[in-house]
Amino acid sequence: MKRGLTLGKFAPFHRGHQFMIETALAEVDELVVMVYDTEVIDIPLPVRAGWIKRLYPQVRIIEAWDGPAGYGDTPEIKRVQEDYILKKLDGLPITHFYCSEFYGDHVSKALGAQDRRVDEARTAVPISGTLLREDYFAHRHYLDPQVYSDLVIKVCFMGAPSTGKTTLAKALAEQHHTHWMPEYGAEYWLKHQVNRRITLEQFEEIAPEHLRRENALLQDSRGYLFCDTNAITTYVFAKDYQGCAGPVLTQLAQAAEKRYDVFFLCDTDIPYADTWDRSGDQKRLWFQNQIAADLAERKIPYFKIGGSLEARMAQVNTVLSRFRKFGNVLDVWDSKRNT
Repeated sequence: MKRGLTLGKFAPFHRGHQFMIETALAEVDELVVMVYDTEVIDIPLPVRAGWIKRLYPQVRIIEAWDGPAGYGDTPEIKRVQEDYILKKLDGLPITHFYCSEFYGDHVSKALGAQDRRVDEARTAVPISGTLLREDYFAHRHYLDPQVYSDLVIKVCFMGAPSTGKTTLAKALAEQHHTHWMPEYGAEYWLKHQVNRRITLEQFEEIAPEHLRRENALLQDSRGYLFCDTNAITTYVFAKDYQGCAGPVLTQLAQAAEKRYDVFFLCDTDIPYADTWDRSGDQKRLWFQNQIAADLAERKIPYFKIGGSLEARMAQVNTVLSRFRKFGNVLDVWDSKRNT
């Protein structure tokens, strides 16, 4: 049996890594990928391993949480690295070792495996993790859409109708030179409503299309994607209109709990825009309470923002300046409290 091994930090996982894995999969019966923990990128090991597993479900992942920190070609560093790899494999025989680095020589010898150096000169895929980390946006064509999506911070603005979500999302996108996602539910309602109502079946069509458009925008977003609501808002509207929500909308509203990185609840402290498609200021307060209650039921943390557009933008930017995509949101709160 031919069994291959490749290893690395995959920080982040890019087209060069994919070229390596696909080369290996074409040559061996089984491929083992060892993913190292690292501090060079603020993305946890399970997320990086998850990219590989989603794109190549047939590979076998070994998570290397306690890998040695040294990197180089001194005899001591080589010995430590070789010993660690052999320990993690726990007797699993390897016939082919895949990499594009100098250590392919000594690691393959330690494994008793064939040294398969793939694109060592970076001519087939001219990219590196170091270059990507300098500017993900500029080099995003070297990243699978699933990977790039995890590098963009998805900011979601919640709130009742006429709480300034659209204006805020658009203004912040312009400020940060990125995209914003309009509320597709509002567009759909305007097109399909009959006597100001849509059916339960029609509600099922809104969230999937909103998600499709949002995913398309993500691929060209620079750092942030500002979203004017999500499936949770549609869910609240469905319950108001129909007394319940269908299975598709319910599932996507649940998925939205983890999809977005940071939530903001826009306050009702601005004048109500009494347009024909809205139900009045009293209904605005009802919806605001419903949305806040739904966020509480889902245990979604959020920042409440209010005031003028400029004040709201400043509040959002303060949070974002301290926010880490895979960090603890309470760290943002602690740093805000200390200023």
